Amino acid sequence: MIAGRGPAPALVLALVQRLPDTSLTIALASGGRDHFGWGIDRHMQADIFDAINQNTRATGQWGKGKAPKIPAWPRPKPEKKTKAEGKKGRRVSVADLYNKFNAKRR
Repeated sequence: MIAGRGPAPALVLALVQRLPDTSLTIALASGGRDHFGWGIDRHMQADIFDAINQNTRATGQWGKGKAPKIPAWPRPKPEKKTKAEGKKGRRVSVADLYNKFNAKRR
């Protein structure tokens, strides 16, 4: 709420929590646009598909002795981390942040 205008924060929170799991907002929170439309039901269907394929591969009577490679159901991939996110370094102090922001102004 900015300057007393707009909906109450509790209302906004209630509306966001009631979004369907296939919404774009939930997809962006889960890892990106690739997750759009991937709700619990689609994840379960992909898991069942993979489980059936693994069972078929494990229990099949393969003529030449080698089971065929059955590809997994394609799933959305998480976004790759940038270099800055992947780096492990020393902790950044408030003074370091202050100096970094002041250097850009000059």
